Amino acid sequence: MWKICRMASAFIGVIVGAGFASGQEVLQYFTSFGYMGTAAAVVATALFAYLGMMLTTLGSRTQAHSHKTVIYQISGRHLGVIVDYIIIFTLFGVGVVMIAGAGSTLNQQFGIPAFIGSVVMTLLMGATLMLKVQRVVALIGSITPFLVLALALICGYSLLTMDRTFAELAPIAESMESTLPHWLISAVNYVSFNIAVGAAMSLVMGGAEKNENVAKWGGLLGGVGVGVLIMISHLAMFSQIDNIGGYALPLLKIIDGISPWLATGMSFVLFGMIFSTGAGMFYAFVARFVEMRTPAANRFSIATLLIGFIASFAGFTKLVAFFYPLIGYLGLFLVFALIVAPFKLKRDANRAELATSASN
Repeated sequence: MWKICRMASAFIGVIVGAGFASGQEVLQYFTSFGYMGTAAAVVATALFAYLGMMLTTLGSRTQAHSHKTVIYQISGRHLGVIVDYIIIFTLFGVGVVMIAGAGSTLNQQFGIPAFIGSVVMTLLMGATLMLKVQRVVALIGSITPFLVLALALICGYSLLTMDRTFAELAPIAESMESTLPHWLISAVNYVSFNIAVGAAMSLVMGGAEKNENVAKWGGLLGGVGVGVLIMISHLAMFSQIDNIGGYALPLLKIIDGISPWLATGMSFVLFGMIFSTGAGMFYAFVARFVEMRTPAANRFSIATLLIGFIASFAGFTKLVAFFYPLIGYLGLFLVFALIVAPFKLKRDANRAELATSASN
């Protein structure tokens, strides 16, 4: 049970990064649709549960060290090329967003120049890329419980102190900018984006677990956990949308209203979640091209993080608004491959069994 919980926690940690933990993602994808944002959260939970289970199960079954082999196995040669490059693009791009998010967090809460937070995050990620994958999984998973507690506190406070009814707040929420045209498209796009984000590291995490049942239940529980956190964050921001709609880090703004001391603590939790996702992104990115914990991997990691740091100056909010939906649409290729994966693997196994029988 402990292994299942650790994998679930790590899965949540990979998915939940700067955009989610700050509230910016949930605001754009769910709360901006008002009441229907709640329905979108339910749809997202179901999809996350199934796809999370598939990723960790496939990783364990193939003992994956990177996403490449698994993706080509479930997608085929032609679609596999598309999915592979989408994941590569996503890993690097989201890693860049995490570096930018670290700068925004320290700037909003402490007034520290954004580039300093980005430098600190880049150095922390660089050190993490030199660890064994089991250590990386444990490190990422250890931060998640703090986020769960913080979000539960924020949601309870927000619902108890809301000044208006949800009916009055709905028009305000729906006036928030979103690049998505409909709540259902938004829910699917959000899951697609996050699966593209978490696929590579989830496969690697599953590959580090030899017991397929542990991997399966860890992915399933992790997917449900992500959905529950979406719902909690959405309700918290929906109930306070008239106060936090214009902030880059809306959840941090809510907790600042509870207590400046708690806001300071939350900023460190947020910084930790940014680190967990960013480290997972860059670890999987480097593992796709070179064998980890080698001199070549160290050189590749340094070059990758340097380029990522420079790219992060595009700005956190702009990166979330434009980059995330793009990955969501591209990630539909991966979602499709994961949905049909059980049927394809079963068919391939049957063909192999028939071939063996014929040869005998």
